[in-house]
Amino acid sequence: MEFFCYHRDRADSLALRQKLGEEHWAYMDGYERELIARGPTYADDDETPTGSVHIVDLPDPAAARAFAFDEPGYQAGVYRDVLLRRWRNMLGRTMWDFPGGRTGGDRFLVLGLGPEKDVAPNVPPGEDELVAYGPLLSDDGATWLGTAVLLRAPDPETARAVLAPDLYADIEVHKWEFGGRR
Repeated sequence: MEFFCYHRDRADSLALRQKLGEEHWAYMDGYERELIARGPTYADDDETPTGSVHIVDLPDPAAARAFAFDEPGYQAGVYRDVLLRRWRNMLGRTMWDFPGGRTGGDRFLVLGLGPEKDVAPNVPPGEDELVAYGPLLSDDGATWLGTAVLLRAPDPETARAVLAPDLYADIEVHKWEFGGRR
């Protein structure tokens, strides 16, 4: 089962996040084979972290909750909240298989939340710019609750346009970069 996990940072947690960097990476090393995508999100200054994205393939919802809530930053209070949802990998690849590679161009996380209609999304045109794409689902995988996308785009407006606004109550766009050890 695939899961989308987005830990959102507390506004005053940068020093604690930095202190726990090695612990976070060591924790994620234990999930190396299960990770589909990962990486931090940033504020408009491109330097201040605002969250941490992980898309992971785990056996069941209990394993996903353990993954999300046993993470060292969560345990220490780095994060304000956690979005954890079942997810389906509509591209059938990991971020390491992205044809555009790890560098070059701006990257974004786009979250379409609270759909106004019960219509699952289709993969949009321009698949070569998509790093990861899939629906956010209920715990049983039966109900579509939104969409999570990681992509390369020239600007936030272009990134936002990957999702049809009439299908969502809200669309969030966050600067994102490929994660892992540098």
